[in-house]
Amino acid sequence: MNTIHEALAGRIAATPHKVAVRGGDHAVTYAQLDVRADEVAKRLWDLGIGAESTVGVLARRSTDLVVTLVGILRAGAAYVPVDPRQPAAWRATALRSAGVRLILDECAEVLTECDPPGPATDTSRAMRMAGGNLAYVAFTSGSTGTPRGVAVPHEGVLRLARDRTCAPLDPHDRYLQFAPVAFDASTFEIWPALLGGAELVVHPAGDPSLAELAGFIHDQRITTLWLTSGLFQQIVDLHIDRLVQVRRLFVGGDVVPPRHAADALARVPGLRLVNGYGPTENTTFSCCHQISPGASGPVPIGRPITGSDVRILDEGLTPSAQGELYVTGTGLARGYAGAPGPTAQRFVCDPWSPTPGGRMYRTGDRVRVGGDGVIEFLGRIDRQVKINGFRVEPGEVEAVLAGRPAVRAAAVVPRPDSSGTPRLTAFVVPHRGRTVSVLKLRKDVAEALPDYARPASYRVVDELPLTDNGKVDRAALVALGSRERPELFTDYLAPRTPLEAQLTGLWSDLLGVDRIGVEDDFIALGGYSLLGMRMTADIAAEYGVTITPRDFYLGPTVAGLAALIEERSR
Repeated sequence: MNTIHEALAGRIAATPHKVAVRGGDHAVTYAQLDVRADEVAKRLWDLGIGAESTVGVLARRSTDLVVTLVGILRAGAAYVPVDPRQPAAWRATALRSAGVRLILDECAEVLTECDPPGPATDTSRAMRMAGGNLAYVAFTSGSTGTPRGVAVPHEGVLRLARDRTCAPLDPHDRYLQFAPVAFDASTFEIWPALLGGAELVVHPAGDPSLAELAGFIHDQRITTLWLTSGLFQQIVDLHIDRLVQVRRLFVGGDVVPPRHAADALARVPGLRLVNGYGPTENTTFSCCHQISPGASGPVPIGRPITGSDVRILDEGLTPSAQGELYVTGTGLARGYAGAPGPTAQRFVCDPWSPTPGGRMYRTGDRVRVGGDGVIEFLGRIDRQVKINGFRVEPGEVEAVLAGRPAVRAAAVVPRPDSSGTPRLTAFVVPHRGRTVSVLKLRKDVAEALPDYARPASYRVVDELPLTDNGKVDRAALVALGSRERPELFTDYLAPRTPLEAQLTGLWSDLLGVDRIGVEDDFIALGGYSLLGMRMTADIAAEYGVTITPRDFYLGPTVAGLAALIEERSR
């Protein structure tokens, strides 16, 4: 069984009547998944789709989406998930670089044919596939402003699903599917669950409040889930009591705070808490570390999982106890779709490989081997940062800003917000005699970059500070960061009621901005989904009313929020 769909066929035969995917009151058994995925595959064959074809999917979480992904693989093709909320130009660039033939919605309905459909394809095309065939393309940030599509083969996913140290699932597990399917964490949610015979429980599409998410985990009796480090911290702080039935909790995307790990282990009996580390280029996870109760100090990234190996090399590419981490093994992606230059830069020859032509991926992460043999994360050797679990290259954002007509120079640096989460601050220098509109910059960036890569705040400066050797002094820029109210569509309007005054104080603490007006927009002030979830949780605790992110983002101002609270307090 060299492909995902072949391995899944074995699971279907073993447990045909067991529920495979559940979404609300709708359940799909393994046998029903088999039939419905076959229907999708046959429609794709009729459109000339087969092995090595790429099919775009506008991916909203649903049971139908899981069926569609299985059907695409069964047709022999690879899926290319894109978030419909991302900018149209960014999506178009991503799909074009992946050579997408068709774009489907989550129900496998054809939205766009990017190429004229070919002749009907014989089903034997799918049967001739091997583990090296393409399974999916997932996009990451690129330093030049162009998204990079990581081309992942079937064997990479199978190696992840079959690892017994990281994901030892069994048919009794109920696994949460919550990560956006365009985010490669969904690989770890969907395929190990289905191939292990577990029940995949799909959270409804949309952004829940923190209380709603925690309630869903509890009410659906979830036993296994994956959370970004930032979301894990908030769940532990506010709703850890709702996770009492969870047995496996995987955390990743950023450094795991030791205090939160200790709290989770102390308050959830029998919890297995695992720090999962790995780049998209090595199929989600490369290393795992099970965190022990009572452990102190930084949480390690652990040891390589089954099918992966690591090299720690110094600047001269000599093995060392401390240096840059290189990963290799069957989890390694082919490279970047349609981008041979970046592929050659990051996927390099592995001189220690037992196989001729072996490669390894340069992660850019600095690590060291601890006294007990586990690997410890030290930081980055470049400027890449993690924002809500997503990789962001500040250079990509700078390239977009520098391309605006009024901007002479731009620099982007990460600064921690009130929760310690890094957020991007952009510094822009206008051309002489030109005026830079921050509102126009926000609009341009929103049309060019995914939401997680957009700066939270902007500052217009006369010049960028330089070091003695003439490079931008980024440390000085971090020190320049201020709590000043940014340029907004609205003029400052002071609070008019005690409730509005309390809410402006709450926003000021959360967003790190002084002098917030009651008509100021939460998003324009630098707010984002995790801070929105924290804010709605604080409001529930303080005022005893439920405000969901969906409510909030319809009118994200202090005045609008105050009106909602007053209405629901009656």
